[in-house]
Amino acid sequence: MAITQEKNGATTETRMDLGQLQEIAKKHGTPVFVLDHEKIRANYREFKENLPRVQAYYAVKANSNPEIVRTLYKIGASFDVASLPEFMLVYENIKGLPPKERQDFIWDKVIYANTIKQVEALHELDQYKPLVTFDNIEELKKIRKHCPQAGLVLRIRVPNTGAMVELSSKFGADPGEAVDLVIEAFDSGAVVEGISFHVGSQCNNFENYMQALQLSASIFKESESRGHKIKIIDIGGGFPVKYHSKVKSFKTLARKLNTEFKRLFPEDIEILAEPGRFMVANAATLVTKIIGKAERAGKTCYYLDDGVYHTFSGIVFDHCQYPLKSFKDGEKKICAAFGPTCDAFDTISVAEELPELEIDDLLYAENIGAYSIASSTYFNGFPPAKVVHINK
Repeated sequence: MAITQEKNGATTETRMDLGQLQEIAKKHGTPVFVLDHEKIRANYREFKENLPRVQAYYAVKANSNPEIVRTLYKIGASFDVASLPEFMLVYENIKGLPPKERQDFIWDKVIYANTIKQVEALHELDQYKPLVTFDNIEELKKIRKHCPQAGLVLRIRVPNTGAMVELSSKFGADPGEAVDLVIEAFDSGAVVEGISFHVGSQCNNFENYMQALQLSASIFKESESRGHKIKIIDIGGGFPVKYHSKVKSFKTLARKLNTEFKRLFPEDIEILAEPGRFMVANAATLVTKIIGKAERAGKTCYYLDDGVYHTFSGIVFDHCQYPLKSFKDGEKKICAAFGPTCDAFDTISVAEELPELEIDDLLYAENIGAYSIASSTYFNGFPPAKVVHINK
């Protein structure tokens, strides 16, 4: 049996296997999003062991559950935020920790990594003297006017070839214009602390990182030759998660990165990264229930109490699939799975492989911790899945 504890209004289970997933679903109802904090800690340890020179700034947008922020902070992580509400989420949850646990926390451990910021957000941020990104002259002017105490990081555009989610068409200064922007910033009275880039989400083409590091090193050298030394390189996110066997090894990427760090950047250069998916993707399992069943065009169709407007939103926004698994055995056949809303767009899959199932049977989806529940809505009045924490 799983041991259950109530603490600060959050439900915590201490262990889990498939039987206990069913117990959690029975106790809390479905859909239920089971978040394993030991897996989060293990992912952080793996990241640090393989990239010892890199400070991990968890990308809060991947999964903004406050308990994740607390867990990662306690083991040494920093944070990448992309909005004022995300910034305040980190602030409120760190502030709430006992003084002994937060005494070493300083606000240069948070980077506001959205290159486009609202004026109202900049006004509020200024008191914290944050580290913020920019990638164009208009954003520089806005930051200087409304958040003059900020330190700056210039984001450059780099190849995103082979990434699951491409970002370079929306963000990043042309590398050829980068040094001019750095000089413009210093001339305006700002301090450019670093250069950043992002190779695209779930990047399976490691050459993107190599090219981006070489571009960044060239910018460092030219900027220093023109009188301005830059001290931070932010390599962004994109670190691949093994959703399937075709994903390349993180250890292989880490070896390549460490070699390039040593070759291109002196020891006094601080290296940051913004892992989001890497920290939480495999740390959550969704349990959902079949609420309807029909035969359409010779195919069995199952209707679930969770869908693409909720935890399966990553199918739409993250270009990711989450294979459904059954707690029951039996010969599998191709079937379809739909969410609970009245919209035909709410389609989880038209090619799932499942045994014969009935209404009220449970299914589960693994590796669904990143870019999933974070995008849940209340469309049609259906609420997001309940969150249950284990191994906190």
